[in-house]
Amino acid sequence: MSDEDHNLDANQAADRRILWLVLLINLGQCLAGVTVGLWASSTAVVGAALDNLADASVYGVSLYAVGRSATIKVRAARLSGWLLIGLAVLLFVEVLRRFFGGEAPIGPAMMAMAAVNAALNLVCLRLLKRHQGEDVNFKASAIFTSNDSIVNLAIVLSGALVLWLDSNLPDLILGLVVSAIAANGGREILSEAAEADERVPSE
Repeated sequence: MSDEDHNLDANQAADRRILWLVLLINLGQCLAGVTVGLWASSTAVVGAALDNLADASVYGVSLYAVGRSATIKVRAARLSGWLLIGLAVLLFVEVLRRFFGGEAPIGPAMMAMAAVNAALNLVCLRLLKRHQGEDVNFKASAIFTSNDSIVNLAIVLSGALVLWLDSNLPDLILGLVVSAIAANGGREILSEAAEADERVPSE
C-alpha cells in the first residue's frame, strides 16, 4: 500500500469516527428532547428533537458515503436535503395543530433542555468543522448542526417569553421559525449537492 493510500484510509477512518460520535450525540439529544418536550408541552423542544433525529439520519447516510464515489456522495447529500425539508413540513403541520388548542409549555424545562442541546451542538460543530474539507456530506452535516445551535439558543429566549407571558404563543412562533430554518437548511444542502454534482466528471 502506498503512503497516499494509507493517508486516504486514515482520513476515512477519522471521518467515520467523527460521524459516529455526532450521530450518537444527536440520538441522545433526540430521546431527551422528545421526553422533555412532551412533558413540557413544548412544540419547539419536540421540533428540535425531531431535528436531531433527522440529523442522526443524515450522519448515518454520510457514514455510508465515506470512501465511496463522488456520485454516491452527491446522492446521499440530496437525500439529506430532502429529509430536512420533509421535517420542516411536518413541524409546520404540528404547529398549526397546536395553535388551535394547547396549554402553555413549561418555560424552565424548555430553557434547560435547549441550553444543554446548544452546548452539545457546539461540540458537534467543532468536530465536524475540523474534518469538513470539501466533502459535500460533511458540509451538509455542518449546516444541520449550525441550524440546531441557532434553534436551541432561540428556544432559551422562547422559554423566557413563555414564563413572562404565560402563553404558548412564543413556543408556537418559534416552532414556525424552526420550520423555516429547517427548510432553508435543506435548500442549502441541495444547492451544495448540485454544485458538487457539476464537479463530478461525466462517465
